[in-house]
Amino acid sequence: MIAPDVFSAHYEECLEGIYDCTDRVVLNAYFVLGQSPGGFRTWWRQLMGNDDNLDNTHLMRFAGHFSRRIHAWAKKEGIPLMECKRDERKHELAEQYVPEVPFRGVFCILVGRAPAPVLEVVGTHIQKKTPQPYVNHYYFHIMDPEWGHVTIRFCPHPPFNAQIILNGHEYVANEATRQNIDFVKEENCFTHVSDAAGLARIADTMIRSSADVGRLVQACERWIYSSCLCFALDLAEQQRTGFRYSYSVYQAEYSRNLLFERGRVLDQVFNSIIDRTRAPLEITTIKTIFGRKHRPYHQDANGKGPRIEVAVERPVYDLTIFKVHFGKLTVKIYSKGEGVLRIEAIAHNARDLRCGIVIDRLPRIIESLKAILERFMSVLNGVDVSFIDAGAVETWHLPSQVGSSRIGGIDINKPRMRAVMEAVIALSVSPRGFTVSELAAKVREIMTDLNYQSRHAAYDLKKLLGKSLVHHINRSRGYQVTREGLRNMVALITLRDKVLLPLLANAGHRQMGRPKLLNRSQIDTHYDNIQIQMQKVFQCLNIAA
Repeated sequence: MIAPDVFSAHYEECLEGIYDCTDRVVLNAYFVLGQSPGGFRTWWRQLMGNDDNLDNTHLMRFAGHFSRRIHAWAKKEGIPLMECKRDERKHELAEQYVPEVPFRGVFCILVGRAPAPVLEVVGTHIQKKTPQPYVNHYYFHIMDPEWGHVTIRFCPHPPFNAQIILNGHEYVANEATRQNIDFVKEENCFTHVSDAAGLARIADTMIRSSADVGRLVQACERWIYSSCLCFALDLAEQQRTGFRYSYSVYQAEYSRNLLFERGRVLDQVFNSIIDRTRAPLEITTIKTIFGRKHRPYHQDANGKGPRIEVAVERPVYDLTIFKVHFGKLTVKIYSKGEGVLRIEAIAHNARDLRCGIVIDRLPRIIESLKAILERFMSVLNGVDVSFIDAGAVETWHLPSQVGSSRIGGIDINKPRMRAVMEAVIALSVSPRGFTVSELAAKVREIMTDLNYQSRHAAYDLKKLLGKSLVHHINRSRGYQVTREGLRNMVALITLRDKVLLPLLANAGHRQMGRPKLLNRSQIDTHYDNIQIQMQKVFQCLNIAA
């Protein structure tokens, strides 16, 4: 596996795979001739023969005809058609109706109200209503053989604008199945992949050229005419008036997904990223991430300025999302499942990328999002790989199994257990190992007031065996320390007795300025330096101490 950036390369030994993917893509579908008053009048004459009946009554009839036709067709085909409240998440509601067997076509239709550019006739003039009225939109949920779950949001009022919502993970999953790549997919995420390089290759070649864009347009036109527009204009009327949709990019998302081997390491890395990155971020750095010289200055319909902030959100109990907003652009990092760290770059309005929005510019839009994502990853400050605990030390206190016996955990706060570890470390230099009686004698040397016998040593050795800190030598009564066990025990004893305890003992009454004692040793100077540096670390992390 070749790590594509410095941040991923730093954690390469902790990863089982990396893949980039174009996530959610939202396309605007519009009839070019119907976007201007003169063009719409020309289309109306082609449809009706003249414009004598071009009035608000006839315009409104299209929505009524559409509603009656779609309700009748859904009832005949047995397709669920439901009206939704304004705050309902329609995609999650439609997920309940996704067919489990191989299926192709419309499987669910939802109805919701939203503002739309509705035309009206004032005298002889055609114009758009202001403000935009709320009208019914129909959400066609379709199962496509190539792109999986596709949603088309259709407005039944002329000129019949629509939005097509696709997901790149659905495309990658279908293509990986065709290429016999095994994977485990949870919602919108691959949590395990048998061939990470193959999956990354599929995702990387999804939208790279005009040919890929053409394949995407074919998927849109496969359904929008025959499954949506046909209830407003039949196929003959579409052909007679030359009604053809053009497409532009409205929203796009691009993500980099790091598949960690252990969920514990992922949590440790992600928590350190939030602590270390949030405080140093400033507006200059944020502008660098998004490739801008100036802040965005546009205002929304409510008169509010652009959103520029660094935020940590917790929408549900076990999910934390770290976001950086810059107008209509956002980058965020969060965990998916137990072992996936996802970094996303999102364009809520593709115009803010300043590279065009027509469908042919989609590869360039994806490249711009990728560049933003990599600049964001370059400022992420995680935890050093050498600091990452593989989970061994934190699970020492838990019970373990040795053979058929259940053994208690290791409590490092008990002096007896620390004395046993010190004895094991001292006896580890013996090439033939050590016996139970030798361990008992060594512990008695360390703790002279402890009545420690061989039966105590045998019990404590079982605890160390259960945590793979020592192992039994075959065909003998001896034991040897494992390499990883020796490293962990030495690090724990040394840091506890030689670093943490002295610092904690002196933390409450540390004197600032020049020391008054003249007989200070070199180690005292080092301890003072560590305390001073720790204060600077706390300041960088915005921790009061």
